[in-house]
Amino acid sequence: MAKQLVWQERFNIGVDVIDKEHKKLFSILNRLLISRDEEEKYQWVCQEGIKYFKEHAMKHFTEEEAYMASIDYINFDMHRRLHDNFRKKTLPALELELRRTRYSVDAINHFLGVCAGWLIGHTLTEDRAITGKIESKWVDLLPEEEQLLMTQTIIQLLQDLFQLEARVISSSYGGEQFGKGIYYRLVYGTESGEKWEIFLVFEEKLIVNTIGGIMESEHDTVSVMQMNAARYVARQFVERIREQFLQGELYELKEENLLPYEQFQRMFEHNNPQFSLLFDTGEGYFAYCVVAPHLLAYEGGVPINAENAMAEIKNYLRQSGGIAKKKILVVDDAEFIRKAMCELLGDVYEVSEARSGMSAIRCLALNRPDLILLDYEMPVCDGSQVLEMIRSEEEFADIPVIFLTGKVDAESVRKVISLKPAGYLAKSLKPEEIRREIDDYFRKAGALSAQP
Repeated sequence: MAKQLVWQERFNIGVDVIDKEHKKLFSILNRLLISRDEEEKYQWVCQEGIKYFKEHAMKHFTEEEAYMASIDYINFDMHRRLHDNFRKKTLPALELELRRTRYSVDAINHFLGVCAGWLIGHTLTEDRAITGKIESKWVDLLPEEEQLLMTQTIIQLLQDLFQLEARVISSSYGGEQFGKGIYYRLVYGTESGEKWEIFLVFEEKLIVNTIGGIMESEHDTVSVMQMNAARYVARQFVERIREQFLQGELYELKEENLLPYEQFQRMFEHNNPQFSLLFDTGEGYFAYCVVAPHLLAYEGGVPINAENAMAEIKNYLRQSGGIAKKKILVVDDAEFIRKAMCELLGDVYEVSEARSGMSAIRCLALNRPDLILLDYEMPVCDGSQVLEMIRSEEEFADIPVIFLTGKVDAESVRKVISLKPAGYLAKSLKPEEIRREIDDYFRKAGALSAQP
């Protein structure tokens, strides 16, 4: 559980009337966090505290909007729409859940997580922009300029939100798996039906080290409350970027989902994202992907709303946790082979995919596997060349490789064996035979490593 929200000086934007209310709202949430853990009369205490928080939030919005109007703030209308969305949609939905469940622990935790995330994100993005501490809009940019400025904006936001010195490690991220990831999808649309999909990928430890730090959490893995806070920080993050780059019609959030990795990865098979950036923040990896309207050919998971948020997040975190599995990277240009291997091995192993040699190398850097299943007959860069690249890198050289081959004649087998892989498997084998060979490999490898 989060013990309290930690106020940091960077939350001050330099406007007394705004900073004073921010501190007050943080203080109210902290009192609620404390009273939530008190068994006696906790429901009544939380009910009164939540009412008090709402009253101060409405007062704060009114004062902040008056200040923005007094200085002719250029983004006043957009900022007020964000306030309206929170006071007219988000808060009423949370209050309805509280009443419907008679202020259950889950509903109170949901309320606290959402309000904490919204307050942190809004303070460090939109509110900082009031005083000119964040860049204004860019218009009429060429594609290369857009990508550069998108990158710069994200790096600046990561600094503003979490004081992270991020660096780009790929401007063409292909959906490769890294660490233990959280895959978050947001769909924005207009009244005319135009849509944009935005995918944010967080390495789990990034959320723990940032949101968890502000919430002074005792968890070393992502908790449900942290995840709810992260959702609303992420929304503010996206809103700030959207303001810069989506001109014209008013876009509203239409849907949000938490996706398993396999579902996220399918997006890259059907679409070529307009932006697909991967960052190393120093506290974990972060990816930001944007799919343009004309490229949409993808359906997400279960839509998250106030009624099902706690259940969906608990289920998502439960499914992504558990005992660490052995990691297998399947490298094959044929989609049906990769999918077949995922279905065959996914119940016991953590299986990731790469469709080319270069994609495989990126996968190794992000999420080192315990075994590589490598297609020998790939075009452009074949299996022998990929193996040579792997062995040329000292940090990857000891990763075992088993070749997948469609040719089993004597000459083809001789060529494969001469490269001294950990083994080879004929694609013509029955699925149960391939599975048995993989299981046997890990069983023998485990027995060898256990020997003194």
